[in-house]
Amino acid sequence: MAIIGLDNLVLTVKDIKTTTDFYHKYFGIETINFQNGRTALKLGHQKINLHELGHEIDPKAEFPTPGSGDICLISDKPIDDLLKTFQKNNLHIVLGPVLRTGAEGKIKSIYVRDPDQNLIEISNYI
Repeated sequence: MAIIGLDNLVLTVKDIKTTTDFYHKYFGIETINFQNGRTALKLGHQKINLHELGHEIDPKAEFPTPGSGDICLISDKPIDDLLKTFQKNNLHIVLGPVLRTGAEGKIKSIYVRDPDQNLIEISNYI
């Protein structure tokens, strides 16, 4: 067997609308609905499925918990521009800009938290 990519991952959240509004407002991420009213954040060829706490879809993680996610998103907008936009809109920057290593090489990153306190790294390849 050879794994060749990631199709989706799941975040457990307190409120799906609050989450989708946040990801759309700050990152321009599209919300999609699928299969019996489920909701996801669409990212290119991948998606982040959202499970609302107490209404998770089976099978699920053994201990689904809002705020336990730590993900890195790649942006085509320069990090310095995002930093200015986030500061202007009072989105707290946890850390950055800093240099890190992504799956395909060096990245420049800033870190923020979403409404559930998941750590969200936004990066550009350099």
